[in-house]
Amino acid sequence: SLPTPVRRRVRRSPCGCGGCAEPGEWSLRESRGGNPKGCGGSNMEREGGKPAAVVAVVTEPRFTQRYREYLEKQKLLDRRHRVEKMPDGTVALPVLGETLPEQHLHELRDRVAPGSTCTVTQLLDPVPSKKAQGCSPVQRLCLEVSRWVEGRGVTWSAELEADLPRSWQRHGDLLLLSEDCFQAKQWKHLEPELWEIVASALGVHRVAKRGRVSPDGTRTPAVTLLLGDHGWVEHVDNGIRYKFDVTRCMFSFGNITEKLRVASLPCAGEVLVDLYAGIGYFTLPFLVHAGAAFVHACEWNPHAVVALRKNLGINGVADRCQIHFGDNRKLKLSNIADRVNLGLIPSSEEGWPIACQVLRRDAGGILHIHQNVESYPGKNRQPPGSSEMEKEHWPYPQQMITSYCTNGATRDSRGKRLSAATKPEWQRWAESAETRLATLLQQVHGTPWKTQILHIQQVKSYAPHVDHIVLDLECRPCPLVG
Repeated sequence: SLPTPVRRRVRRSPCGCGGCAEPGEWSLRESRGGNPKGCGGSNMEREGGKPAAVVAVVTEPRFTQRYREYLEKQKLLDRRHRVEKMPDGTVALPVLGETLPEQHLHELRDRVAPGSTCTVTQLLDPVPSKKAQGCSPVQRLCLEVSRWVEGRGVTWSAELEADLPRSWQRHGDLLLLSEDCFQAKQWKHLEPELWEIVASALGVHRVAKRGRVSPDGTRTPAVTLLLGDHGWVEHVDNGIRYKFDVTRCMFSFGNITEKLRVASLPCAGEVLVDLYAGIGYFTLPFLVHAGAAFVHACEWNPHAVVALRKNLGINGVADRCQIHFGDNRKLKLSNIADRVNLGLIPSSEEGWPIACQVLRRDAGGILHIHQNVESYPGKNRQPPGSSEMEKEHWPYPQQMITSYCTNGATRDSRGKRLSAATKPEWQRWAESAETRLATLLQQVHGTPWKTQILHIQQVKSYAPHVDHIVLDLECRPCPLVG
């Protein structure tokens, strides 16, 4: 049996967290130290309050080198952690595995260093070696998992190493792995202790793994909690706090550019309808930073509604938002919105009629329409103006943005400088959407409307040759003639 574990203070970075990385892809602690306020976690202890520990063999200082040479030869020395001097003057050498077999203890006592004191202990807060401190998170994960696996009698292979994750998301003390890692059959025999090793290596308490998004209309993530007792996390973007359950709700780090843009829009005094509010991805920036007077937030995922209600409260804007739970296509609101957000991909087209319905009849407003648009290299990618087809859509050097009046009025053309980052496919889709929405507006309101493309914004690359973009479309009723 092991003697009483020895606890020591861990060396920490100047701020106390051992990394201070921002949440998101690759935002991982570089040590097992505690976290300061705002770093998204508490002291790095395993679930249930048990600190991560390593086994060490203890002897007198004069025998340290002999012990080291023997342990290295037997591939038992743990190079991830430093040799430590104990309070009584003895020296502890970290070893691999959950214990040191008795045969090696006898060998050390009787043949390697006769007369030495040879005992086994646990170091609850081991100090990482200089080599381990210099590792990247991926390297450190590979190092710790491979040595633990070998300590369990499993042969480490190139297949297992290739099956380790190369990237992940971090939400506070929860690590969210992608679906394409830890798929080999050998891992099943190493659970659940495997997830404790992964958590320890990357400085978290909880581990989850995501699958494909469920095609259930509510985009429920197929996330499995591997270590921990709940999936609730908190993420902070641009001073806004988002709480949600990763096993129930989606969260995309790639949308941060659009959330920042929304936060900068001049929405003071405006009433806004967010047709796909989720946990408040865009509802909150509109309220907290853009100054919207009131937001009607529509959402039909009950788990997202729970999180949205919580997030409105913790950000102090609950009194300026009404949640409409259910299918937004059945929304009873009309003639109230200065601005409508349609933040659904791959397409928000099913929400276009209701977006037209909620716009103010007297003044109209602006639609922010999200869409995934395909584009393929080599297909219609000549410089603008270089072909007849391109000339039809791209009057170079200025883009002609048209406003349609659906009562047959002539087009009101206005010149706008073409963004170098804009793709022809984005523009063609935007012009098509503009035409269709002009028709929808007349059908919904019974009067002609004019529409104008204000801006096309790329949010992120969604997949190879697929871009998530947002179209800002201004929609105004045409003045009555006579």
